[in-house]
Amino acid sequence: ENREDMLSSRSNRLTEALEEANKLFSGVSRAREAALDAQFLVLASNLGKEKANELHSEMTAFDSLAFAEDLLTFMGINRIEVEENDSDSEGISGGYLPSNAWQKLGEETEKYFRRAPSFHYMLGSFKSDPPVPRQRIERQKKTTGGEEKRAMPAQLKKMEESHQEATEKEVERILGLLQTHFKNDPDTPISFFDLVIDPNSFARTVENIFHVSFIIRDGFARLKLDDDKLPIIGKI
Repeated sequence: ENREDMLSSRSNRLTEALEEANKLFSGVSRAREAALDAQFLVLASNLGKEKANELHSEMTAFDSLAFAEDLLTFMGINRIEVEENDSDSEGISGGYLPSNAWQKLGEETEKYFRRAPSFHYMLGSFKSDPPVPRQRIERQKKTTGGEEKRAMPAQLKKMEESHQEATEKEVERILGLLQTHFKNDPDTPISFFDLVIDPNSFARTVENIFHVSFIIRDGFARLKLDDDKLPIIGKI
């Protein structure tokens, strides 16, 4: 009934109606009353939208051509020096920008930005579809039987014991060779490379170095360098 009065920019009837409805809503206890309040809110929103559209900000519209012209003028365009090829053309505004035109524009615009602008593509972004979520496959837990629990520790223990016994026997064998050599000629050391290197087997060479290290660690022999800076094994 008071539509025209509420749409008037000089009237506060719409604000007063909203305040009155807000007071009445505190006493709402029935569904019908809440529905009427929602209906009034929709009507008030539509009236507020129409009232906002009728307001005039008295601002001039943005003219892109005028802005471009002012921008070129600020950058220092020279319209006097025109190419000969474009001298006969009509409706074309020619001219030259100085070499520092863009630098001048960048220094001026830098004052109005506190941080670097976000990156964007000039010809549109390469938007990719979101990745398709992979279906999660639940792995079945491996059931360990009682037989495996009983067999594996015994097997590993047996392997460890056999490997340890073989290592001890090989260390004792090499130690016996060194002791025999030092007993016959105690003043002549043995070349470390001649002792451990097997020219036909790289794996055997590594094993020999491993076994000799136990002998040196336990103090049964001493490793040092000769006059040629080559390692030799001597008697303690």
